[in-house]
Amino acid sequence: MLIDTTLREGAQLFGAYFSIDKREEIVLGLVRLGVDEIELGWVGQEGLEELIRRIRPRAARTRLSVWSPCREADIRTAAALNVDRVNIGVPVSDAHIASRLRTDREGLAQRLASTVLTATLLGIPYISVGLEDISRADEEFALNMALLAGDMGASRVRLSDSLGLLNPRETARLVETFRARLDLDLAVHCHNDFGMATGNAVSALAAGADYADCSVLSIGERSGIAATEELAAYLAIKEESHGYQTEGIRELCHTVSHAAGVPVPRTKPIAGKDIFACESGIHAHALSKSPALFEPYSPDAVGARRTVAVGGKSGRAAVAQALDENGLDCPAQELPSLVAEVRKLAWELERPLTSLEFAELAKRN
Repeated sequence: MLIDTTLREGAQLFGAYFSIDKREEIVLGLVRLGVDEIELGWVGQEGLEELIRRIRPRAARTRLSVWSPCREADIRTAAALNVDRVNIGVPVSDAHIASRLRTDREGLAQRLASTVLTATLLGIPYISVGLEDISRADEEFALNMALLAGDMGASRVRLSDSLGLLNPRETARLVETFRARLDLDLAVHCHNDFGMATGNAVSALAAGADYADCSVLSIGERSGIAATEELAAYLAIKEESHGYQTEGIRELCHTVSHAAGVPVPRTKPIAGKDIFACESGIHAHALSKSPALFEPYSPDAVGARRTVAVGGKSGRAAVAQALDENGLDCPAQELPSLVAEVRKLAWELERPLTSLEFAELAKRN
């Protein structure tokens, strides 16, 4: 189950500024995708109350949540918001406890207990506690903090690999350890500093986590976190375990791309414009016979289109197929010459040929 945090974690991306209208557009795209929860922002964020007012009637089954630091004053503010869940962040590594919070383990435990109890007494229906910097924390202390949160009324614990230090095997082991000790919902927040975030999130879900945080195009602090589009497509298309509506997911990715100023690489999984483009001779010929030989899923599943072009890597079969698709004729004895011309021009242009360029070559040949 996915917790999309594009508007909280993603909004922390350097140089990203989302207008209230753009935030609303992104949320509606996420609702259409069918994510289970949307973390709309943080307590005190400008425009948050207006966003909630706009979105609340259209959220359907998607739960709305906000993030809050582990402070009673912020929890009181969060309790007044019209959201379903409040996510409380608390660092559990000794480095953060001492240097950032200027307290010790006992002091942090007291602060967490008091804050979660306050949230419970204020009637917040679902309280989530995020254990930040979990990969550098003492595991037994982190477990005790999770158990304490549950005793005070928390419904979920979120394990945050804040610096992206874990790999999929380590993530799975951590989840299994917490799963064995906790009778609470369990979530993960995996950062992408070493490119492991989506893989770590998948491993966490397979190991027993109930939720995984994600953001569209992975955006967030530094290298961001697990990618919403990758997780949703994997779970819906490959695993067939969740009913995410991925047909419009590329449109959502490009909305976020423009809003955040983050270009989408043409080979980006799920979102890239060339992920179903083929020029290689052997592959292009095979695609004409059976697309499933070289495609993990149909382009339609994510609202994409297949592109097959001839160029410097094309052979006779691909060129002959292109002739047929464009309604062009070429005598069999002249086909090798046309293939050579196609390759020569493609190398000069350093790209595959357009349909018009190919047609002109074929007519001249």
